[in-house]
Order: sequence, then structure tokens, then C-alpha cells
Amino acid sequence: MTISHDTFTFVADLVRRRSAILLEPGKEYLVESRLLPLAREAGASGVDQFVAQLRANPSPARTAVVVEALTTNETSWFRDVAPFDALRRHIVPELRAGGLGRLRVWSAACSTGQEAYSIAMTLQEVLVPTVAVEITATDLNEQVLERARSGTYTQLEVNRGLPAPTLVRHFQRHGSGWQVSDELRRWITFRQHNLLDVPPPGGPFDVVFLRNVLIYFDLPTKRAVLERVRAALRPGGYLVLGAAETTIGVHDDYERVVLDRATVYRSAGGRAAAAAPAAAPTTAATATAASLAAARSTLAGVPARPASAAVPPRPVLPTPARPAGSVFAPTSTRGAGLT
Repeated sequence: MTISHDTFTFVADLVRRRSAILLEPGKEYLVESRLLPLAREAGASGVDQFVAQLRANPSPARTAVVVEALTTNETSWFRDVAPFDALRRHIVPELRAGGLGRLRVWSAACSTGQEAYSIAMTLQEVLVPTVAVEITATDLNEQVLERARSGTYTQLEVNRGLPAPTLVRHFQRHGSGWQVSDELRRWITFRQHNLLDVPPPGGPFDVVFLRNVLIYFDLPTKRAVLERVRAALRPGGYLVLGAAETTIGVHDDYERVVLDRATVYRSAGGRAAAAAPAAAPTTAATATAASLAAARSTLAGVPARPASAAVPPRPVLPTPARPAGSVFAPTSTRGAGLT
């Protein structure tokens, strides 16, 4: 059975307006497989009839269920490894060198919490007890947030990327599964949040994890989300994206930084661990810096700005139009899961 073109067009438009996710032709199988369980639960003969009922009698609750059904919550512990190595070996030591008394991290699109707890376990390894840790973990889906808050996982879930020594150190048995230690759970505040809304409370953040989400947005939405994240980061704070994502060509207020096998992005406004003020540059040093800037700009195909020129104010990025009522952003690929 396949869904009709009219059904697919309606669902794709609904999801696009509510979450900015693009469902292109060829994804009919995805829509049908995700909505068929909802259709059966509603007593409909199939997805076409279920969607027809939704169109005839729309409600915020049923619409939310449909949009959430077209996102998944694929995640694992220490996913891709390299970002957590960069956090441990480079980002935290740099922050600590600048005199670190409190560390604030935002895990956006956190799904069922594995990323947020992976961040907490990484930080516990490298921070002294006197450093206060505050992790804000957000997701659109309240159901996955409830699971994350409980910190309970099945044996199958802990087998996905969690080393045995880490399991023994940070978890205790909970029935046939496992539960994260109370200490780590106290470090994390889970909140429902839409990436198209203003940033959540808890900032400004030193580090933001926003991984495997932007790839499902169009360019204006990517820019709008990155602008919101930039506003939530403190100057010199770090943004960690997915391996297939970048700020380059999307938002100019981030600096690409390669840390071993990881690529992260530092917000404009200064280094994370500021060095002592340098002496005023000599004329020769100024000329050298201007030459380097010109060389970089030439390689990028952009005319160099004179060394003495003032940096023009950056225009406010447009925010995509939002419909009335709730608007949904994907939880991640962990989150958007459209493959």
C-alpha cells in the first residue's frame, strides 16, 4: 500500500511549516511507515483515511503527534567520540586556564539524554570538585525528556557506546536495566524547547552541542538557529556540530577550530581562555597582519578589509515566518531521522 500524492503533500507541508524539516518526494514510504501505527490506533483503515480525518478535524494534540512521529530519537553514548575527546583534551583545559569557577553547557536536541550524560561523565573526569557544572539539555519531545530525566536505560541501550568501566563507575543496577548516578543527574536540567524559539534559560553557555540537526533545515532556518545559538554563547564559547554540518557559508560570527579529529566553532568576541593583553602592535606587525588577512581573503574570493577599517555592524538575520500556535523543531537525527 502507498499513500496518495495528496496525503503526502499535506503531511510534507505540515511538517515543513511546523518543524522546518524538508520531506522531499521519494519519502512517501517514510511517511506511511511512521503514520500507519497512529492510523491503526485511531481506527482508520490506512494513512490516507487517518490524514483525511486530521484535515477534517484538526487539533493541536493530533498535529503534534503526527509531527513527532516523523522525527526519531536515534542516539548513543559518546557518539562519534571525537567531540568528547575535544571537550576533554582541549576545550575544558582552555577554559580552566582562564580561571574556571562555573561551566555551563547546552545539549540541544538531547533526545533520551545519552549525549547530556556523556558530556557530564566527560566533565567529571577532568574538572575539580570546586567547579560548578550546569548542563541544560533540551528537546521538543516531552516523552523522550521524561525518559532522560529518569536516567534509566535498558541493557541494549547501555551497550551502544558505553565502555564497561564507565558503566560501573556512573551507573547502578535498576531492575533489568541501569540508572545514571544521582550526582550526574543533579548536574543536568532537562527542558522542553523548540530550536526556533529563544534560547532556554541557563546561559550564557560556554559550550553548546547542536549535533546532526541543521542538516534538515533550509538555509534561512539554519541561519536563524545559529544566530539564536550565538546569542546564547558567551564570547569565545564553543559550538559543536555534527560531522556533516558547518557554519561556513551560513553564519559569519563563528571561527572554525580543528581540535585533533574534531572540528568545532568558536563564537566571535574573543578566545575562550583570554590571554593577557598584548602590547600595541608595531607598524611592521600591523602590516604583516594586514598581508595575512589579504591572503586569506584572496583565497576565499572576498576582498580584504583594510587593517584600519572599522568592522561594520552585522545585520540582523531574518527569522523564518512562523505559523500561529506551536511550532516544532526536530529533536535531532538523533532527531530528525529522515534517512
